[in-house]
Amino acid sequence: MTPDTRPMTVGDWMITLLVLAIPLVNLIMYLVWAFGSTGNQNRKTFCQASLIWFLILFGFAIVIALFGGLATLMAASAA
Repeated sequence: MTPDTRPMTVGDWMITLLVLAIPLVNLIMYLVWAFGSTGNQNRKTFCQASLIWFLILFGFAIVIALFGGLATLMAASAA
């Protein structure tokens, strides 16, 4: 097995999660690990899946904020 395809050890995951817990560094590393051409496939797939979830939840939060703002405007104009 090559280093890019071998399963990650517990220590590898501990370091990965530690790096991803640091603000701003985590955003950069998510992008580097998700879209980089080298690196462990397990980490790459994890970062891609995490970014997809982030985009889904961010989109959902925007929809909720828009509906909340619209409801507030409607309530203010009805009063």
